[in-house]
Amino acid sequence: MNPEAVTRGDRQREVVAQLAPLLPAHALLWQTEDTVPYECDGLTAYRAQPLVVVLPETEAQVAAVLKACHALRVPVVARGAGTGLSGGALPHTQGVTLSLARFNKILTVDAYSRTATVQCGVRNLAISEAAAPHGLYYAPDPSSQIACTIGGNVAENSGGVHCLKYGLTLHNVLRVRGFTVEGEAVEFGSAALDCAGLDLMPLIVGSEGMLAVTTEVTVKLVPKPQLARCIMASFDDIRKAGDAVADIIAAGIIPAGLEMMDKPMTAAVEDFVHAGYDLDAQAILLCESDGTPEEVAEEIGRMLDVLAGAGATRMEVSKDEAQRLKFWSGRKNAFPASGRISPDYMCMDSTIPRKRLADILLAIGAMEQKYGLKCCNVFHAGDGNLHPLILFDANDPDQLHRCEQFGADILETSVQFGGTVTGEHGVGIEKLSSMCVQFSPEEREQMFALKRAFDPEELLNPGKVIPTLQRCAEYGKMHVRKGLLPFPELERF
Repeated sequence: MNPEAVTRGDRQREVVAQLAPLLPAHALLWQTEDTVPYECDGLTAYRAQPLVVVLPETEAQVAAVLKACHALRVPVVARGAGTGLSGGALPHTQGVTLSLARFNKILTVDAYSRTATVQCGVRNLAISEAAAPHGLYYAPDPSSQIACTIGGNVAENSGGVHCLKYGLTLHNVLRVRGFTVEGEAVEFGSAALDCAGLDLMPLIVGSEGMLAVTTEVTVKLVPKPQLARCIMASFDDIRKAGDAVADIIAAGIIPAGLEMMDKPMTAAVEDFVHAGYDLDAQAILLCESDGTPEEVAEEIGRMLDVLAGAGATRMEVSKDEAQRLKFWSGRKNAFPASGRISPDYMCMDSTIPRKRLADILLAIGAMEQKYGLKCCNVFHAGDGNLHPLILFDANDPDQLHRCEQFGADILETSVQFGGTVTGEHGVGIEKLSSMCVQFSPEEREQMFALKRAFDPEELLNPGKVIPTLQRCAEYGKMHVRKGLLPFPELERF
């Protein structure tokens, strides 16, 4: 018999024995057929079988599970809806997956203070639906908002098509309540505009489940605008479209949304949702304005002037709310549309200066030839957050390998252009090696120091986000052998 299997079985029995008294029977899963649904998140190319899955229903149960796991020195991976795209919720094979799906209650909606307090498992869109009777909504709107949860949004600092004007999750959260790895209750921020002591909110938002387990969040709500209109602008050249984005921002205009899609992506989504996109365009921009009718009319006029000056070949302004939503339906359905034309796709996530948008798209075009794979591009153009979707077949190991190389090349090129390896999807396991390119050993050690301040034994979501020195050394040697890009940061290897 395989000794490793025996060790895993013994460990599993030990963990189950300790957790069984703490949870209802239906909230503790360890049989293979019960834990398979938790083996990956939205990054389906990588899978792992968790030792045990728990589905607590109360904060007391969360605390008890964390205390028991800490005593056993068992790793814990918190999980929301599993819509993440960087492998952040990938299970630990010797650890417990802590599903928070049952924390799905909206606790309060306060129209006077324009806040809502919700449990971590509440869907992003459900917050806006609950606030709608008060004329309010929650601004960050990831494309997965129909399914993703606010706890996951906090973990990844999610954005969405309206993040340019209204900000990311960090800018729309007042308070986060959760538990440390030892099961101790902890709060970050407050319901007030300020709180005593150090401002630790920016640490927990975007920490990818490495510092604490989130159970409750207080978010800001904003008034629904009186009117919103969207321009669909076509361009016969990718560089013209990229320059148009920079021109809009340079003109002092901050649109409610400013998104870009290239021709392959436009074709995929138009065939899926029939949004009325221009299939002859090399790229299209969606530029939205919201506010009072007077504000919208003025801003739409200014954007039309800028777009025309940048070389737009066609411009169409939404006539009513139905058409505006139709325009956005294509952008919101970019990922499922890609799933219709390819067995698998890997959605990358990097950020570059707006002035380099055309450069990165042209570079990605060259990479398609280099790696023999197609790529569709859709992204938050207003803040330079790219979402290239590399199309491949995961059943072919060589295609998966080339896809990984393609993705790493995109991330490293983004750094070379003055950007970062991630924008809103997090690092997880997907970008772990690419972190070696952007951050020095000293910077990574500071990240580890912060991790150890909250979690000295590194039991919360271990092995993700921050690469070890050894991993970076191995990656650096491989990088030099393959001659991908001449980064000075890698010369020390």
